[in-house]
Amino acid sequence: MKQSIFLVFLLFFVFTHGQNILVDSQSYSPQQLVEDILINSNCIENINVTNVVGGDFGGSDQSYGYFDATGTSFPFQSGIVLSTGRLNNAPGPNDSLSDDDASNWNGDTDLEIALNESGTINATILEFEFTSVASQVSFNYIFASEEYQENNSNTCQFSDVFGFLIKPADNTEDYTNIAIVPNTDTPVKVTTVTPGVPGSCPPENETYFGSFNNTSAPINFNGQTAILTATATITPNETYHVKLVIADEFNYRYDSAVFLEAGSFELSTDIGPDRLIATGNAFCDGESGFLNAYQDGLNAYDWYKDDILVQSDPMGCTDCGTYEVTEAGNYKVEVTLDDGCIAYGEADVEYSPFPIVANAVLVECDFNQDGLTTYNLFDASSDLTNGDQAIYVDRFYLSQADAIAQINGIINPQVFENTEPSQIVYARILNAAGCAEIAELQLDISNNIINIPDLIGCDGAIVDGFAPFDLSEIEASIIDQIPTDASVQYFETENDAFFESNPLPSNFTNTTAYSQTIYVKISSNNQCFSISSVNLNVLYTPLLEEDETLIYCINDLQEPLTIYGGVINDLPNNYYYQWEFNGNLTEVDTLFFDVTEAGTYTVIVTDPNGCSSSRTITIIPSEMASIESVTIDGVAPYNTVTMNISGEGNYEFALDEDEIFKDSNMFSNVTQGFHTVYINDKNGCGVIEETISVLGFPKFFTPNGDDYNPLWKVFGTEEQFQQITSIEIYNRYGKLITQQLTFYDGWDGLFEGKPMPSDDYWYVANFIDGTTYTGHFALRR
Repeated sequence: MKQSIFLVFLLFFVFTHGQNILVDSQSYSPQQLVEDILINSNCIENINVTNVVGGDFGGSDQSYGYFDATGTSFPFQSGIVLSTGRLNNAPGPNDSLSDDDASNWNGDTDLEIALNESGTINATILEFEFTSVASQVSFNYIFASEEYQENNSNTCQFSDVFGFLIKPADNTEDYTNIAIVPNTDTPVKVTTVTPGVPGSCPPENETYFGSFNNTSAPINFNGQTAILTATATITPNETYHVKLVIADEFNYRYDSAVFLEAGSFELSTDIGPDRLIATGNAFCDGESGFLNAYQDGLNAYDWYKDDILVQSDPMGCTDCGTYEVTEAGNYKVEVTLDDGCIAYGEADVEYSPFPIVANAVLVECDFNQDGLTTYNLFDASSDLTNGDQAIYVDRFYLSQADAIAQINGIINPQVFENTEPSQIVYARILNAAGCAEIAELQLDISNNIINIPDLIGCDGAIVDGFAPFDLSEIEASIIDQIPTDASVQYFETENDAFFESNPLPSNFTNTTAYSQTIYVKISSNNQCFSISSVNLNVLYTPLLEEDETLIYCINDLQEPLTIYGGVINDLPNNYYYQWEFNGNLTEVDTLFFDVTEAGTYTVIVTDPNGCSSSRTITIIPSEMASIESVTIDGVAPYNTVTMNISGEGNYEFALDEDEIFKDSNMFSNVTQGFHTVYINDKNGCGVIEETISVLGFPKFFTPNGDDYNPLWKVFGTEEQFQQITSIEIYNRYGKLITQQLTFYDGWDGLFEGKPMPSDDYWYVANFIDGTTYTGHFALRR
C-alpha cells in the first residue's frame, strides 16, 4: 500500500514539476539556504546566518524557502525565494491573486532608510555574514510582483520594495543597496523597471523587464524582471554583513517575491558595463575596446566569447587581464586567483552601425540681402538625418576638426549669425548607441520677392479705424508665387517673423488705426522662402441709422409708405443703394423707397471704395377696426356689452366721449338707453365708433299732468322690444294692474280708468327665449 501511495505521489510530482516551480519551507534551515544553496563556494568563508524574519501563518508555511524550477520555463533552475506572502502561493499557474497577510508582520527600518521609502509592512528578512578573498561578489536574482498589471495604470503608481543591503560587519554605518538598475543608483521596483502603460506612463529601463505572465506561467505573479545581477565591491578578507529584505509598501495587498539563483553568490570581477544599443553605449562599427578584469596578484585569466575560449593568460601574469573586443558577443572571464579561487565576470557587447547622414543647405531670409542673417541650425535636422527619426543632431561646430574632437561647439545654434555668405558649419549626428557622423550644413539666403497686394478692411459702426481682417486672403492672393508645399504665417513685426514668435491668427483685427503693416513669412521644406510685408488698410464705411420698425396703415392701400436709406451726416450722392424685400432684390440705386406691403426691407448702402453697411426696416401692417357685432347680455343696469371686431391692428375701447380708452372690448353695468362705443387703433390708423342701445326698465314715472315722465315704458330699440312677449304690472299686494302687449305707449298709471295712487309697483317681463326679468318701480303723483 505504501508503495502505491509513493508511486502516485511520484507521478504527481513529475507532472507538476514540468509545469510550475516547487517550493519547500521545511527541508533547509536558513543557514543551509544561504551556505549550501545560494553560495555553495569554498572561496566564500565564515558564512553565518544571524537573523531570519517572515510571516507567521500558524503552521509549516513560511514566507521564504527553497524553490526548484527544473523542467519549467522559469529562468533559474533552483534557488531561494523571499516573498511578502505565503511561500505556498508562489508556484504557478498564475491564476489567482497572491494577497496574504499575517499578524504582527512588520516592515523594516533599514530598508526604508536605504531606499528612502516609508510605510513598509510584511517584511521577509534573511541576514548573514561572510568573508571573501576577492574584491567583488555578486549573485543573480529576479524580482516578481502581482503589481505588474498589463495595460493598467496602477502599474505606474504602486510597487513593493526590496533591497540587498551590505556593509562591513564591524561598523554601524548605513547599508549600501546593491539591488539597483544596472549602471544607475535606481532601486529595482515595478515602477522603475517597466515597459510602461500607454496613456499613463512611459517605459522605464525596459531593457531589464522580463515579461508579463499569463495563466500558464510557472510562478503565481503577474510579471517579472529579466535576470539581474547584484554586485558588491568589498575589501578582501574582511567580514561583511548582508541583509536580504523584501516588504509590502503601505498595505499587504498584491504580494511580491524575489528569486535568488542557486550557486550564483560567487566571487566576481567587474569587466565593465554591458555595451548595448538599447542603453546607448554600444560599440560603433569598426570600433574596438577593451574589457579589463585585472586584479592584484599572480592570477590567471581565461576569456570566453559566446562560451568559446578566445584568450588564456597563464597563472602568474602580472600585466594581463584585458581583452580587446572587435565584434559583438557575450564575453566572460574566469580569473583564477593565486589561492585557487575563481572570480567570474561577464558583459554583453553589441555593435551599432553609424548613422546615415547627408550634407544639407539651410536657407534663411535676409532683408538687406548682404548674405548675413540669423539661422536656427536645427531647422535643417530633417535634411541632415534624411528624415530618420532614430538619429538626431547632437551639436553644431564651426569646423570639421572641432566636430570630430567635440570641442568649441556653437553655443546658441537656434540663433546663429553667420559671419560670411554661404558659410559652412558642421553637424555631429548620433544614433541611439551614441555612434556619430559629421555632416556639412551650408548657410544660404533667400532672395525671393513676393508681391502682396494690400488687404482691405471696412470700418465698423464705430468709426475708429479698426476692422477685422481674414489674413488667409493673403495666401490666396499669392498662391501662384509660392511653392505648393509652402506654409504661410503672419506676424506683427519683422523680428517676430524672422524668429517665428507670436504668430497672428487668421482672424486678426489691426492694432494700428486705419493702416498697419504686418509681415508674412513663407516657409518651404522647413526653410524660409521669403519674408514680405503687406499693408492692412481700413476704409470708410457708410454710417446708417439703427434698424427700425414702422407701421403701415392698410385702410387705404393707395397711399404708400416712404422709407429711406438712413445715411447719417453725409451726402448720399456717391453711394449705391440696394433694396431687398423679404430677402429678395426689389429696387436698386435709390435713396427712398415707397412700400405698399408689410414685411422686412433691407437696404445695403455701398461706398465707392467698396465698403457697405446695411440696415433693416420692418413694416408691420395695421388698420381701423371693423365691428362684426355687438352682444348685450342682460338689461340695465345689470348687463354686459361686448364689442366683437376684426382687423389687423392693436385696438383699445371707450364707451361714450368722456370714457378713458381701455384694452378690454367688454363693458359692464351699462345704463339704459343709447350709447356710443369708440374703437381706436393704437398704431394710429384711426378710430371707428358705433351707437348702441341698452334695454332698460325705468325706476319711476310721474303721471301728474305735466310732460315729464308721464308714462312708464321700456327703453330700447324695436329689435329689442321684439324679444319681449309681454309685461305684467302688479301692485305691492300682487294684484295684476295691467298687461302690456305693445311697448310704444307704456302705462299711464290708470287702472280701469282711475288713477292709481303713488306707490311701488312690480313688473314681470317675459322674453321669447322663456326667460323672465322682474323688478319694481315707483309711481309718484
